[in-house]
Amino acid sequence: MEIGPDPLQKQIEQAKKGKQSAFNYLLDTFWNEVYGFQLKRTQNEYDAEDITIQTFSRAFDKIDSFDPEYSFKTWLFTISKNIHVDLIRKKNASIRSRTTDEEDERVYRIADDAPSIEDALITEQNLAQLLRDIKKLKPHYQEVINLRYFQEMSYKEISQNLDEPMNNVKVKLLRAKKLLAQIIEQRKR
Repeated sequence: MEIGPDPLQKQIEQAKKGKQSAFNYLLDTFWNEVYGFQLKRTQNEYDAEDITIQTFSRAFDKIDSFDPEYSFKTWLFTISKNIHVDLIRKKNASIRSRTTDEEDERVYRIADDAPSIEDALITEQNLAQLLRDIKKLKPHYQEVINLRYFQEMSYKEISQNLDEPMNNVKVKLLRAKKLLAQIIEQRKR
């Protein structure tokens, strides 16, 4: 009996092809572990969440460089640890002339072709209840939901508005939609 490919490896391969559902799967599967890892390191929920968002942003941008001979979780933790070290260095360094980061200009395109389960749940809610549910999210998640769905900004416009890399915006929006869908589901029970 032949055993099929590892489900995680299959999702990674789909992510390399730009499949939105694969990015969602990887984010959902590893978010809590990466966040917990950073929470222990930073002792600060906001910093841990911010670093976790940056971790997934960078991982999705560099997904083609992932070597399947190694553990995906270890790869994510390494990225996360490096981001944290970089942030500590930046905080400790004196403020010098600011230069634009060329890497921020090069953005990996995460396909957003079909509405997700979270999108469907969010759109079927009446506006008043939806706004009450959005208020339960952390402020930075409320902000990206507002900019994307109520002000109908593109990812690029949101990125410019928040002065954040576009991949960070995409990951924040994915996470915000997931959390909002969970709030809606819990309320329905």
